Amino acid sequence: MSNLFFFKLIRLETSRLALEVGKVNTKKFVGAIDQGTTGTRFIIFNQEGKQVSSAYREHEQIYPQPGWVEHDPQEIWINLGVVTQEALNKAGLKANDLAAVGITNQRETVFTWDEKGVPLHNGIVWQDRRTADRCKELEETEIEQVVEERTGLRLDPYFSATKIEWLLENVEGLKEKVEGGGVHFGTIESWLIWKLTGGDVYVTDHTNASRTMLFDIEEKDWDKELLDFFGVPRDCLPDPVENVEEYGEVSGLDSLEGTPIGAALGDQQAALFGQGCYSPGEGKNTYGTGSFLLVNIGEEPTIGDKLLTTIGFSSGGETKYALEGSIYSTGATIQWLRDGLGIIDEARKSEGLAESLDGNDGVYLVPAFAGLGAPHWDSNARGTVIGLTRGSDERHLARAGLESIAYQVEDVIRAMKEEADRQLAELRVDGGAAENDFLCQFQSDISSIPLLRTGIFESSALGAAYGAGLAVGVWDDLEELEGLIETRDNQRFEPEMEEEQRTELYEKWEEAVERAKNWVL
Repeated sequence: MSNLFFFKLIRLETSRLALEVGKVNTKKFVGAIDQGTTGTRFIIFNQEGKQVSSAYREHEQIYPQPGWVEHDPQEIWINLGVVTQEALNKAGLKANDLAAVGITNQRETVFTWDEKGVPLHNGIVWQDRRTADRCKELEETEIEQVVEERTGLRLDPYFSATKIEWLLENVEGLKEKVEGGGVHFGTIESWLIWKLTGGDVYVTDHTNASRTMLFDIEEKDWDKELLDFFGVPRDCLPDPVENVEEYGEVSGLDSLEGTPIGAALGDQQAALFGQGCYSPGEGKNTYGTGSFLLVNIGEEPTIGDKLLTTIGFSSGGETKYALEGSIYSTGATIQWLRDGLGIIDEARKSEGLAESLDGNDGVYLVPAFAGLGAPHWDSNARGTVIGLTRGSDERHLARAGLESIAYQVEDVIRAMKEEADRQLAELRVDGGAAENDFLCQFQSDISSIPLLRTGIFESSALGAAYGAGLAVGVWDDLEELEGLIETRDNQRFEPEMEEEQRTELYEKWEEAVERAKNWVL
């Protein structure tokens, strides 16, 4: 069954039921809750998928110890009430003007709360490294293989399993409360849905569940062996559900009272959905502080050594999987040129410096400031500049910095081709650095694929809105969503570089990366 067909089937059945009861959804707006690492945003989109209004509030980053990062669940909940009301007020709308609301969120971060909705500890954030030693001791054990084969992930404190294990072992009285019943663990969308529905709905969507290191991505259910190993009781976890379906109506937040909750997706999968990557071979890259490149690989997961395998999106009994490559330093490299070296005073000025040269003159920057992510996975690598001469100056560093972003993305693209035997048809891009024309053209050149800058800069929120709108009939199917994306102010970059030059540049990059690896012993 094609991905377009299964969404059409869902929509036809929903439309039939609506007609039977004499109601057709004529509401023209969809809301998206975008709960991120630094703050919470609520965006209202119209039927054309265009932003009508938005509101944002930051929340405190709590650092109890070096390497530990926490969030206050109650602060996030209060902020959600503020931003939803503010965005509605800006648009001159009320809750009953919204056809539905969708949720996208920072992944892997874990909350725990009781049956009354009271948090039992601060949320442990995805960035938190307190369980690094625990993960280290499990390397090269049988459980590491189980994690990789069933969850598609690597054994890493980044994911949720060891965070929950830590909470159970270190929060006074939590184990006893678990034994007594009524303790909930969940990623942020689970907490938000529980709160929004007044505690009536306790679920987690497939994309977020697939980032916990406890979830069998083929069975689409919690893995008993992993739950037992990490000591996580099944009845303390939410029920897994598909990404596009109605979970219930809001009853716990006045500003959204009565609004259906129609979708939930982790932030990067939501961006994949918002960018219209609905068919195998379609991918997106978000150029943020780091970069996340996801490629739709179809209905069968591919487990490899270099990249993560995750659930891309699901609905109507069908699931699309994705390969994901996370790159630690992309936009952060340009920030370093600006704030660390002071060679530019605005990030956008890196483009002019890079374009003032005809080539890189053999200068390469490997921005391994915190190690290298996919596909190298070398935490001991460190930042390296190589190829400098007396003639090198700020122009060479700016160009090397921008080129390093594209080279790292190409590293991931090549690993995806190797592990999934699939070539990208085109790469859709978003994020702040995607506004840089030099970077976009060089990315297209070095990767030898077309690059599409879609003009969607809130792609995660848009993906959540698209999913929610599909669930309630604002949009009929994926073809309609693709049509909306095509009408945007898109810009296409085509590869112009000769193969010989591409090969020479990339081989030198590979040499530079090898020099940067394993520096910290």
